[in-house]
Amino acid sequence: MPQATMSPDVESLDVITIDAQPIHIPLSHTEDLGPISDTSPDSWRYHPETIKEYYRKRFFEVLTRFINIAFKFSWFFLGLWWDKLRGTNPKDDRKRAIQLREMLTKLGPAYIKIGQALSTRPDLVPPTYLDELTSLQDQIPSFPNEVAYRFIEEELGESPETIYAEISPKPLAAASLGQVYKGKLKTGEKVAIKVQRPDLIRRITLDIYIMRNLAGWAQNAFTFIRSDLVSITDELATRIFEEINYVQEGKNAEKFAEFYGHLPEIYVPKIYWEYTGRRVLTMEWVEGTKLTDIQQVQAKGIDATHLVEVGVQCSLRQLLEHGFFHADPHPGNLLAMDNGQLAYLDFGMMSHIKPYQRYGLIEAVVHLVNRDFESLANDYVKLDFLKPDTDLSPIIPALSQVFGNALGASVAELNFKSITDQMSAMMYEFPFRVPAYYALIIRSMVTLEGIAIGIDPNFKVLSKAYPYVAKRLLTDPSQELRTSLKDLLFKDGSFRWNRLENLLRNAKDSQDYDIDKVLDQATDFLFSERGTFIRERLIDEVINAVDLLGRRTWFNASVIVREQVGLAVQETPPDLRDNSQTTEHLKNILEILQNTPGFDPMHLVPVVTKLLVKPETQQMGQRIVEGLMQKAVARLIRNLLLELDKPQNSSTRVSSTQKSLPVAS
Repeated sequence: MPQATMSPDVESLDVITIDAQPIHIPLSHTEDLGPISDTSPDSWRYHPETIKEYYRKRFFEVLTRFINIAFKFSWFFLGLWWDKLRGTNPKDDRKRAIQLREMLTKLGPAYIKIGQALSTRPDLVPPTYLDELTSLQDQIPSFPNEVAYRFIEEELGESPETIYAEISPKPLAAASLGQVYKGKLKTGEKVAIKVQRPDLIRRITLDIYIMRNLAGWAQNAFTFIRSDLVSITDELATRIFEEINYVQEGKNAEKFAEFYGHLPEIYVPKIYWEYTGRRVLTMEWVEGTKLTDIQQVQAKGIDATHLVEVGVQCSLRQLLEHGFFHADPHPGNLLAMDNGQLAYLDFGMMSHIKPYQRYGLIEAVVHLVNRDFESLANDYVKLDFLKPDTDLSPIIPALSQVFGNALGASVAELNFKSITDQMSAMMYEFPFRVPAYYALIIRSMVTLEGIAIGIDPNFKVLSKAYPYVAKRLLTDPSQELRTSLKDLLFKDGSFRWNRLENLLRNAKDSQDYDIDKVLDQATDFLFSERGTFIRERLIDEVINAVDLLGRRTWFNASVIVREQVGLAVQETPPDLRDNSQTTEHLKNILEILQNTPGFDPMHLVPVVTKLLVKPETQQMGQRIVEGLMQKAVARLIRNLLLELDKPQNSSTRVSSTQKSLPVAS
């Protein structure tokens, strides 16, 4: 690979063209940073007030950019108006959706990011436009090597040929915010060298300033706008600022490795901090194949579908376990390595989910799978989709209609994108406000499922996700999920054994599922203060089951005796019929446990021993005996009363008969 060299005839100013606009890049000194003056890593966070103060003094610069933007948007909205005059519904017009995508691409990096963000905002954009914006791609050409090399020298203090033993003559990839070279360190390690685009901060901050002002104006001028457009703009700007700070991206990569790098099939590249700065990132070069290149992946003997499942399981851990997740898992950021591992790349766009949001998402999945749409509507309130004072009465039937159709089949047949598409249409009609974290989740999961469907058309993300949710319900000690488990297993005072059976069946297919942990936590929770409700219900269940078993055993024994002595056999009473479902479920549960990896019947011995010595167990046993005795005494008294009533009626009938017959001689 050729060695990097600096051109000897580089001028003091170099000019490149993006969207036919000349951007002058000063090469003799540090890049003009616009409203940002401090070059320390922590200063590169989004500060809207600082940006506002800076551009208030630069009226003509703002006006020129605004006119350019306004012209393009005016032309677009004029087309929408013309469509409406012709009787065409612009919300369903695919051509206008394509026009919007192309316009945002031409306007530059900030507007490309807007398009990507809008593709995950069903509360702002009609479904037709969502589909088109989802396919938005960065199409900006690369910038000159001379500029990239100068940035490397300014950030790292030495020229590229001094730092790197080799560097590719051209960038191997160019995106909206930067471009990537392949290189080699003096110590021999192959590396990827990511260099930021020039003049990026000024362009992005100027566009954000204009967008934020327009958002505030529109929010005040139009009452039909339900969403907080200024907050949405700030959310987008925050993510962009984190993405253009390569020091932050390096920290994200190391944090990601800390949480998920220990998983045997996940690989996270190393960051070389001595060769990393705000505008330059040097990380380990990863040899691999895009998951979408199915033929190349299969040619290496790698199961692409399995790697997608690995990605799904890792994404679930990110979303629901640690709350730190990769928000941009497109094909270029997921590589199949030759050793069968899945490598994650590009950690610029990451996001966080708070604990109550993580638990709320799990609860929502449980309510979705079990078609509890009233609880699902309340989940949307808890997850900040709906305001607490929202009238849920019209929303519950809408949820039932949307998800009732989607869930007509089994969990294994659910399609995440089809559900989110239908949900998008419903959100557009009701006062939903999609939180930023959930918008990124939609983008992440839909993208992942899109990759999976390209490999296996029958792949369903939710069918792979539910075993993990089931495992969390059975093993997580948090109060939120214990409550969800209680609500799932108990209804109208009865225990739903079929739900427990379904949970155990799904959970056994989840990675890192520890059946011993399930038994231990179930025991601890059962005998805790929070488990009082379950103990009460279990006592009733055991009393009813033992009572039914005893009565059925007594009846069967009496049938055998009657058959032997030649008496008529009584018909089985109704209350002893068709009550074998609990027994069947218990048999199924035992079979599931036996087929669960890692299950050993001998492990039940210490669990049973632990149960027997607990005072709560003795109290439960005493109450069960008392309950059985009460049932037996009540049944005995009732039978005695019936027997006492029978002779009286019989005597009356005999006496009446004797009066009507002649006296025998």
